[in-house]
Amino acid sequence: MAGALARAQPGGTWERGMSPTRRVVALDLGTARTRSLALSGHAIADRPSVITGRASGVAEVVRPIRHGMVADPGACLRLVRLVLRDIRHYDGRPPALVLTGVPIAASPSDRRAVHAAVSEIAGCEVTLVEEPLAAAVGAGLDVLDPRPCLVLDVGAGIVEAVAIGGGAAVDAVSLQLGATTAAGLPPYALESVVDMTAGLLRRLPTASRSRGLVVTGGGARQEQLLSRLRAALRLPIDVAPQPQHATIRGLMRLCLQPALADGLGLRAR
Repeated sequence: MAGALARAQPGGTWERGMSPTRRVVALDLGTARTRSLALSGHAIADRPSVITGRASGVAEVVRPIRHGMVADPGACLRLVRLVLRDIRHYDGRPPALVLTGVPIAASPSDRRAVHAAVSEIAGCEVTLVEEPLAAAVGAGLDVLDPRPCLVLDVGAGIVEAVAIGGGAAVDAVSLQLGATTAAGLPPYALESVVDMTAGLLRRLPTASRSRGLVVTGGGARQEQLLSRLRAALRLPIDVAPQPQHATIRGLMRLCLQPALADGLGLRAR
């Protein structure tokens, strides 16, 4: 699996970002919602991932993120600018480091597009973290344990099932979605998500089942999905607390726990 980009050097931004005059920001650019949190913040800033404007006198709505990846670079710049402005209301200091989530399925060019957009607006170092890994950290899982833990991250545009062990994704599968509904995954996608998760599970050692499956993301509470997963997988299945915030919580925990970030290879080794 591809690792994080723009890794910090020891004694560099990771340490400086913790100083009283600098700030660290966690950023989760999602297909439907974008969430951000500053190290000194007390609340997660949450806004729709849309940009509104007018073209030839006609109002238009642009969605910069599709399948969790940058679809419109110009609109993504505007979205990141708005998001960083949100957290500036309670912390006006310049950012020193932005940890930004990306899908595990993101290609190198997808990762470069996210990195370019965030670094241009933030004007500081940017580290990319694979979202299911951040979500696992945010759900309180021991991602450094060599025994794989299983995470199903259910987003609006992409669903990823990942086995995480020893601080890295050891196997992963993804399903890109055209759209979701207010009720969660559309009917056509339910069986596909269950089938791909079951396929991942079959490739893992039997001992991995003892840790169960944790579901994260905005669609994690969909009862139809959970009941079908339980019937097909026959292993413990839990929904993370506030599953829609698991990724942003995990990103911030990585900011607060440098030893854990080191264990995941996010800082220079």
